[in-house]
Amino acid sequence: MANNFVEELRWRGMLHTEMPGTEEHLLEQMRSAYVGFDPTADSLHIGNLVPIMLLAHYQRCGHKPVALVGGATGMIGDPSGKSSERNLLNEDTLRHNQEAIKKQLSHFLDFTSDAKNAAVLVNNYDWMKEFSFLEFIRDVGKHITVNYMMAKDSVKNRISSDSSDGMSFTEFTYQLVQGYDFLHLYKNIGCTLQMGGSDQWGNITTGTELIRRIDQGKGYAITCPLITKSDGSKFGKSEGGNVWLDANRTSPYKFYQYWLNSSDEDAEKYIKIFTFLDHNTINEIIEEHKTQPHIRGLQKRLAEEITAMVHSKEELENAEKASGILFSKDFKNDIKQLNENLFLDVFEGVPQAEISKDKIESGLDMIAALSAETNFLASNGEARRALKENSVSVNKDKVKEDYSITADDLINNKYIVINRGKKNTYIIKVV
Repeated sequence: MANNFVEELRWRGMLHTEMPGTEEHLLEQMRSAYVGFDPTADSLHIGNLVPIMLLAHYQRCGHKPVALVGGATGMIGDPSGKSSERNLLNEDTLRHNQEAIKKQLSHFLDFTSDAKNAAVLVNNYDWMKEFSFLEFIRDVGKHITVNYMMAKDSVKNRISSDSSDGMSFTEFTYQLVQGYDFLHLYKNIGCTLQMGGSDQWGNITTGTELIRRIDQGKGYAITCPLITKSDGSKFGKSEGGNVWLDANRTSPYKFYQYWLNSSDEDAEKYIKIFTFLDHNTINEIIEEHKTQPHIRGLQKRLAEEITAMVHSKEELENAEKASGILFSKDFKNDIKQLNENLFLDVFEGVPQAEISKDKIESGLDMIAALSAETNFLASNGEARRALKENSVSVNKDKVKEDYSITADDLINNKYIVINRGKKNTYIIKVV
């Protein structure tokens, strides 16, 4: 074996719990391990990145990763940490989502090579859809006692006196269905290890129990810590909701910004978890950052590595260019190189006013641009004062009261950026 996988997880801070004997089991020979992914959307989000990285490191250590798309379990809803059930998906939607997820996973995992440890994608809907309810309770259900299932934290928390929602029978059986997945993969492809977040420990160990009771075999389990942010806010969420891996849902620029805005404490943790950089390289980056924290070298390297991996080097370059645009020495030319979507990303949340194209073509005076036509400033008098103070710029070029905005000032044939001082930015949109 190339590397000790458990040791790799340990130094990266990615190991929460391991079943006794797991490390020795993996050092003996190449082993197959699986992680489950929820296919209720056609994209994964950065909350899925930890289990993805588990599989990626697993493959890099010479083992065979299995990505399981939970077509069946995704229809039920997982009780661990969630308060509501999921919607039923039709098979066409499920297959579409599965293909989209595989495409995203292929940025991290090698599915195509002839190597013995090439990654495999499976969908539990394929073996669960023909399973009748009677067969399931006879062949699987009878092997696990209700006492065993009730003892799981994921169940206890949901049916405790503090929980008003309770738990449906459907969700109660979730651990049996997930446990059966592990048994099925154990019997059919020799998969001996399941991995997931620490909230999955109860479901995973139900699988090892089924392997022991039904097949007299031995299954293993590894969980990773749930990622938290140092300020207490939820990891993987921005103001707009989830941070997705799909560029159409979260643009590469916003994705890049999410990592760039990490605190020092979080970035030090994230660079170990979300990149493939080695121990020495990471230590060097962290030490260098401590000598010049204002440069934010740690955050930049983290954002670079992960954006290039999830999107591409080209998208990373665009995101970097857009991130530096506000401080560009040649703003007007640089801003014109951004496409409209990237331009709107950079100026998201900036006040906008719409002005007809003919007013721009005939020349728009600065008082009107600041006040009468846009209401950016409260009055014509305030606009005059700002211009006299030399604090107004059009596309980052300082202007006086006699300046007229024309079609030459348009960015993407549609936008003009106006600044008053360093902190106030406004956008004119030509319609």
